[in-house]
Amino acid sequence: MPRLLLVEDDQALAEALTLALEALGHEIVLAPTGERALETLFDGRPEPDFVLLDVMLPGIDGFEACRRIRARSRLPVILLTSRGDPIDVVAGLECGADDYVVKPAEPRVLDARIKAVGRRAVPEPGPAPDVLRAGGLELDAGAMRVTRDGAELALTATEIRLLLEFARHPDQVLSRQTLLKRVWDYGYLGDSRIVDAAVARLRAKIEDDPANPMVLRTVRGLGYRMVNP
Repeated sequence: MPRLLLVEDDQALAEALTLALEALGHEIVLAPTGERALETLFDGRPEPDFVLLDVMLPGIDGFEACRRIRARSRLPVILLTSRGDPIDVVAGLECGADDYVVKPAEPRVLDARIKAVGRRAVPEPGPAPDVLRAGGLELDAGAMRVTRDGAELALTATEIRLLLEFARHPDQVLSRQTLLKRVWDYGYLGDSRIVDAAVARLRAKIEDDPANPMVLRTVRGLGYRMVNP
């Protein structure tokens, strides 16, 4: 049974989501603030499988809480936000979230997003997990690890999936919708801003000059492609 940490200060909404998600097979741990969530995560108890994190919280907001979680853990984080403005969406993804859901969140949609994020964190099945080399990086699909010069890079599971997709199709242009389907497991209704924000975060971690990327190139109007320099 997946164990979820739900960080939500609205008691009525927290109780409603708890009942709905428990009915769908999840175990819920509640935290009303970002501070309480960080205490729950890092007090020595076993980590939950996911964090559902509201953006508008008293004290430190969801963006800052997400940054602090990501600094210490690769734990999947889904942001719950009442603000669907593109700037807010990109800000949330840039702070390290794996996904976001705009409230009010229909429980079955939220459950589907949780499962999709969970699948990204699991190594892909196969007789021999591949080790790829691209752009000066070594990508181990079986271990979900990326290294450069022997040092492991601090990438989220989603970022690793995205990088693997590019590495398996070098010099091919991959559209945003293709990446949404293959990496995020979304259909045609997926939000392409997720891809753009994830690529920006990935460039910040693998490019020598993220403002002038040499590995992950933008193909205007089409998508992105990986170039082996």
